[in-house]
Amino acid sequence: MIKNVFLFLLFLPFKFCIGQTELTNFPAGADPKEVGYRIAHRFITGKHMLHAGKWISYPETFYWTGVVNYAHLTGDQQLTQAMKDRFSKLTSVEQNLLPIKNHVDLNMFGSLPLRFYQLTKDKSYLDLGLPYADTQWEVPQNASQAEKDWAQKGYSWQTRLWIDDMYMITIVQVAAFRATGDPKYLDRAAKEMVLYLDDLQRPNGLFYHAPDVPYYWGRGNGWMAAGMTELLRMLPRDHRDRPRILKGYLKMMKSLKKYQSKNGLWNQLIDQQDCWAETSGSAMFAYAMISGVKQGWLNSKQYGAVARNAWLGLTKYVDDKGAVSDVCVGTNKKNDKQYYYDRPRHTGDYHGQAPYLWCVNALLEDGGK
Repeated sequence: MIKNVFLFLLFLPFKFCIGQTELTNFPAGADPKEVGYRIAHRFITGKHMLHAGKWISYPETFYWTGVVNYAHLTGDQQLTQAMKDRFSKLTSVEQNLLPIKNHVDLNMFGSLPLRFYQLTKDKSYLDLGLPYADTQWEVPQNASQAEKDWAQKGYSWQTRLWIDDMYMITIVQVAAFRATGDPKYLDRAAKEMVLYLDDLQRPNGLFYHAPDVPYYWGRGNGWMAAGMTELLRMLPRDHRDRPRILKGYLKMMKSLKKYQSKNGLWNQLIDQQDCWAETSGSAMFAYAMISGVKQGWLNSKQYGAVARNAWLGLTKYVDDKGAVSDVCVGTNKKNDKQYYYDRPRHTGDYHGQAPYLWCVNALLEDGGK
């Protein structure tokens, strides 16, 4: 009996190490630090990507934050200073580009200054970033009845039940929690995530682009995968909503494992074998799996190789200047299957640059929070 227990305990860490080993020792051209350097430094001279031509967009915000995190993890002081300088310019001569606080795709901007605050403890960053998190739950006077109804139920008035919301809402609320330690921000995001999971996750673990658009669009699903990942990284193990979110996450990862292509990526429409490989959604899935293996949520023996193959496949789409290719452009919903096949593919689009850095940073960091 004692011998069996000893062998069991010995085998558990061995299985975990198998998955962890899969996420190290990458071949030439796939080293996360080197790939990350090209992608991160590309942003220094990158142009703004604006929402409606007016405000800093969510892809730029996420790219920017990814660069800040990469610089922090690698101790790249030059890059850190470049990001601070860019932000200083934004809050001075480019103030007109600061997003307003009336839409889920704009409020998420607060996650960037809140990350700066977490790293620097400069209160000016907190003062700028926190209102973006708070106003997601503060109902404006001109709110519609539907928005007021969501708020009365304890949800954000910006609730739309669009799958990308669960990264946009999650990321700024989690950032506010990290900056303040106030659990209300985690509770908000977790309650919202459970609502979206209960309403939108399909029996196969994936998500339609919209209830009236029955197609499994890659990047849309990627937002859900990444959002659940961000929450699970922060939620205490005894949080009331953690089991439901972990269940939804595991269900999705099981389905994604099934649909991974031989090249390591996932297709623009996940379940359509004749559709083209798309990098931004694939990077989001890879990030979710890398994190799951390193955090111990996923069986490392089953998913370590999946995550490794995804990363190796993704690196083939990065050129020597750090530009990611085959990124689906910004895409609204449309109940037309061919529409998704025909979406333009861009190189260097921030929708793809950002999640690549999520993967890089997840591979570089240790297994803890």
